[in-house]
Amino acid sequence: MVFSDLTTRTVHLYDEWIKTADPRVGDWPLMSSPLPQALILGVYVYFVTSLGPKLMKNRHPFDLKKFMIVYNFLIVLFSLYMCYEFIMSGWGVGYSYQCDIVDYSRSPLALRMAWTCWLYYFSKFIELFDTIIFVLRKKNSQITFLHVFHHTIMPWTWWFGVKFAAGGLGTFHAMLNTAVHVVMYTYYGLCALGPAYQKYLWWKKYLTTLQLVQFVLVTVHIGQFFFMKDCKYQFPVFQYIIMSYGCIFLLLFAHFWYRAYTKGQRLPKNMKNGVCRSKND
Repeated sequence: MVFSDLTTRTVHLYDEWIKTADPRVGDWPLMSSPLPQALILGVYVYFVTSLGPKLMKNRHPFDLKKFMIVYNFLIVLFSLYMCYEFIMSGWGVGYSYQCDIVDYSRSPLALRMAWTCWLYYFSKFIELFDTIIFVLRKKNSQITFLHVFHHTIMPWTWWFGVKFAAGGLGTFHAMLNTAVHVVMYTYYGLCALGPAYQKYLWWKKYLTTLQLVQFVLVTVHIGQFFFMKDCKYQFPVFQYIIMSYGCIFLLLFAHFWYRAYTKGQRLPKNMKNGVCRSKND
């Protein structure tokens, strides 16, 4: 009886909340309900943490070098495009970097921002292949809590972001993240090209530092919201989520940086300075 009442209340709350969703995105792919993405992410977590490693246990690693080269550089191009669209639909053409509310109109600029938000959301599913590559190449040591948590929580939370608030100050971290991914996947792509290019990838340590700077900027930017007296941002709950996300990943990446570059725990034995210690090594 208690479980039934809780379920009924949860469904009622969801029905009431969904009424405030952005009608512009209702018919877009994966936007009708959070259940399809829940299924996708559930299968992903099960495969990369259990089923995949078991299936690969007695098999030779797949040779995915050519796939990885194409995959990484396609993500570089896609990230460049999304970063450009975020800039041209708001962050470079009118946003104040302070109290930027969501524009729910059907103006070309507002729709452009909403569609860019959906593209960013969809890109998070493409990036699930990062972990699948680990599994198929038997790089199980790299399937860490940080990695799986990051790849799971991003699409899950961004469904709600696109559904309710596709624009405004809540998209700053997405714009910044696409810029970081241009650098990050360029590194992965060059690394996948082989030893002839690895001598030029001495800046691996600074890539991790760039990720740390990203989370500092995200936390500082979103932190402004809590000191604004008259900011009428439509869904303040997302600011708490982004602040939590920024702080959590700042701590997790700082811990990773400390272990990798201070303690040296993740440096491969056959490679100096941690070069190509990535999904492509």
